[in-house]
Amino acid sequence: MRCQLTGREPGFGNRVSHSQRKTRRRWNPNVQRKRYWVPSLNRFVTLTLSTKAIKTVDRIGIEAAVAKLRQLGEKV
Repeated sequence: MRCQLTGREPGFGNRVSHSQRKTRRRWNPNVQRKRYWVPSLNRFVTLTLSTKAIKTVDRIGIEAAVAKLRQLGEKV
């Protein structure tokens, strides 16, 4: 569960009860698998993105997002 574009991963911390007993827990990011049509590649690309990254792709465009992923070393 890791976002390919932003690198967002689960956060870790403590669950604290009313008696202040602490046990470990994790906060999972809202990660979705989304399919985009990339005209320059002439094919669909399936990406694992957080919801914030999906909004980023909507803003900058899929071409710029794919270019950024390649720069980060991700396989597209």
